[in-house]
This record gives sequence, structure tokens and C-alpha cells, in this order.
Amino acid sequence: MTTLLTAPPGTCARLGVAVLLAALADFFFYGQPVGITLFLFGMTLAAAAAAIQPSALSAGRAWFKPVALLVGLLPLVENVSALSIAIGLAALAVFALSLVGRLRRGFARIAGQVALFLLAAPFRFVHDFFRWRKAARRLGRRRIRYAAIAVWIMPLTLGAVFLALFGAANPVIEYWLSLIDLHALLDLIQLPRLVFWLVVLAGVWAFLRPRLPRFLRRIAGRVAPVPVSGVTTTTKPAKAIENIFGKAAILRALVVFNILFAMQTVLDATYLWGGIALPDGLTYAAYAHRGAYPLIVTALLAAGFVLAALRPGSATSSDPFIRRLVYVWVAQNIVLVISSILRLELYVGIYALTYWRVAAFVWMGLVAAGLALIIARIALGKSNEWLLSANLLTLSATLYACSFINFAALIANYNVEHSFEMTGHGSELDFWYLRSLGPSARPALDRFLEQQVRTNAASVSPYRELVRLLGQDEARYRAAQENWRAWSFRDWRLLRTLDTPIPFVVPQGSEPFVPGR
Repeated sequence: MTTLLTAPPGTCARLGVAVLLAALADFFFYGQPVGITLFLFGMTLAAAAAAIQPSALSAGRAWFKPVALLVGLLPLVENVSALSIAIGLAALAVFALSLVGRLRRGFARIAGQVALFLLAAPFRFVHDFFRWRKAARRLGRRRIRYAAIAVWIMPLTLGAVFLALFGAANPVIEYWLSLIDLHALLDLIQLPRLVFWLVVLAGVWAFLRPRLPRFLRRIAGRVAPVPVSGVTTTTKPAKAIENIFGKAAILRALVVFNILFAMQTVLDATYLWGGIALPDGLTYAAYAHRGAYPLIVTALLAAGFVLAALRPGSATSSDPFIRRLVYVWVAQNIVLVISSILRLELYVGIYALTYWRVAAFVWMGLVAAGLALIIARIALGKSNEWLLSANLLTLSATLYACSFINFAALIANYNVEHSFEMTGHGSELDFWYLRSLGPSARPALDRFLEQQVRTNAASVSPYRELVRLLGQDEARYRAAQENWRAWSFRDWRLLRTLDTPIPFVVPQGSEPFVPGR
């Protein structure tokens, strides 16, 4: 505490704001469900950071920073998830660094800055605390610290005496003092709550005083030996490496790789899409599943080989024939990724959809986009930094879009609509898995139950236990949503859907029954 008293005035102001933000976080989050409060807290933190740096928003196009921040925090309004929280933290980090003019140009460099900032954020407060302590000792300000504490002893002591006298003389003040429950105040000081406050203080401090960690620069690499006139400096190991990974080797590798990939493409076109009968003992589902993921690994290895073989300024990158072979090979890789996506689609059509299979679809699309960007880099003569920035931008846009997609509802709707009970083919519906997806799967399950009662009333009894558990799940969900802190746009839409349930009748003389009641 004495160290904080000797901190610079600006630091004291930041510390006061950080304490207020910790109190707000206590009100929003401690022992409470998380929902719209996370968006509100992010906006409040950004406003506090901007208020500490008012000149940062007075420059030209100052509106762009808060608008970009709002766009980054919007996923928290839609739904609070690990993905939306990560996007919100990245947006806050970019906003805080832009306020102090530490944001660099280039998407790849900004991504690196954000990663370093978030990694160092939990330790920034501790680092600054010890830095203030060293500065105070260096300046010999111990007496000032003790004086800063001593000047409050007399006012607080006499103030307590006067307050006690006023309480004895004034019944109203005495009544107010009687309302103060010291035991209740002491109960508020709990170890978990204290840890929560310290964690919040450390977290918000990094955004109120945004800094990047300082690293020592790497020592320059060894200087290449200066060649002596008339003497060759090529060593035997270097010559061997040149023979293995040189232009001639890369040319032959591209020819072999193109032939192998063409063979794989022809096999897919023949068996998977042409309808030719597979060898005995091999099903189309097994053929589709076994190839979906290994082919993606193949495409990633191919991308790494292309980046290593066609480095900017290398002899291979300037050879027209090698460039054409690379174009053909990368195009075949893109076809390979598309084939993997179609394989996975066939497999999902038989064995239903899951979170991991959805993630595989997204991942395969990103790999295909990355391969297309490799072609663009080679054709346009761009640098590897440009390629990294383009891939990071594609990844960020994809993840941002995914944060607005209700994958639980998507999986539930697909599995219900393509289940054996609804279509007569495919796999039977795993309604216990759908129940594990959470409340978002409830509308799809209600449609499934209604369909089973309407078309196959004689065999509805196996679903009675499911209906009972779904009713309990909905009761818990509605109870949690009564707290305004848990509100989100997705939950608001789901509650509107659940408020118009699908009634169906359970046979065998039972009264009309509505799921969830």
C-alpha cells in the first residue's frame, strides 16, 4: 500500500479507476450468471481506457476506433462463449494499444502484438508494482510514504470520535449507525472474493495502462565467411544439401507429386462420385471417413513444401516451368480438400452431425482458402508476411462469423431432419446427444417428438423419460434466465420459441401433454 501511495499521479488515477472497475465486476459477475454483463463491462472498460487517454480520440477518423471495438464486442451480445470472449479480448487489446499509439501496421504484426499483450496482461500489474517500489527506494522517499500515512491518522481518529458524539446527541445519526452490521461487512471479506478482486484488478490494469512486453533482441547470426579470390567456399555438406533440395530436386519432386495427386483424384472421381462398385468388404461410408482427415494433412504438407520450395528471390521461384507445376499441384490440392469435404458430407449423411464434424468442415474450408492464397502469393509476387496476414484475416473473419452461428441448433436440426425415424434411412437419432447440446436443441427435439406421436403413436412410451428430463432442463434454464445478467440475444430468441411449444398427445388414455411442462 505504501508503494502505491508513492506512484505518479496518473498511476494513482488509473488505480482508482481499476478499483471501481473491480467493484463493477463484483456486481456483474461474482456468484452471478454471465450474459449481457460481459458486453457492458467490456464497453465500460474501453470507456475508462479512453477517458484516461482523451487525446487519443481527438485525432482524425477518431470514430473508427470505437466503431471497430463495438463490432468486436457484438458477438458477446449474441451469445457468451469461449469464441466470443476471445474475439472481445482481442478487440479490447487492439483498442487499448491504438489509444497509446503502439499499434503497428500489417495484420500479421497486429496479431502478434495482440498475442503478446494478452499473454503479458496478467503480469502487468505485478510488474508495475515492483517497478514503483524500486523507484521509491531509488528516490529515497520512505519518509514521504510514512508521512502520507501519518497525515491520515489524526483526521480519521478525531472524525470517528466526532461521529460517535453526534450519534449520542442525535437520534437520527444513532439510528443510521445502528443499521451498520459489522458482522455482515466482515462476511463480505471472503478469500474467494478477494482473489476475484485481485484477478480483475490485474486484468483491467493491462488495458488501462497498455504496454507490450520488452524482449531482448536476438543476437545477430554468424557472419558468412568472405570468399577469397580464386578459392571456392562451397563445402561438401552444403553441396549435398543443394543436391537434395536444389532446383533440380524440386523440379523432379513436383513431377512425382503431380502424378501421385492426379492418381488420387482419379480414384475419387471413379469410386466416390462415379458410382463404380468398391472392392469386396469396403463400404462407401468407410471409404469416405478414412480419407477425410488424412487428405487434409496431405494438403498441409503440400502447402509447407510449396512455401519452402518457392521462397521469394530463390532460383525456383523465377523458373516459369516450376511455377506452372506448382500451380497445377496446388490446384490439385484444392480439389483434394474439396474431395475431403464431400467425403465428410457423405459420412455425416450416414452417421449424423457432431461438433467435431462441424469443426472439420470449417477447418477444411480454411485449408482450401489457404491454398488459394498460396497461388495468389506466387502469382502476385507477394511476401510470406503478406501470405500470413491474408491467412490470419481469413481465419479472423471465419471465427467472427462462427460466433453468430448457433451450432447446437444447427446440429440438432440436421440430425432430426436426416434421422432414420424421419426419413427411413440413415442412422437412428441419438436424442441423448442432442439433449447434451443444451437448450438450443430443444425446438428440434420437440419437432421430433411431435412427429413420432403423430406418425407412430404405438411406440411413444420410450420417449417418456426424455420428455421428463427435457422438462427439468427447461425449468432450470428458465430459472437462470430470470436474472437479467444472463440475458443474450440468442437466449432471448430461444425463449420466444419455447413460449410457443408444440403440443402432442401421449396415447393410452393420458391427457394432452406438452413437452417441458
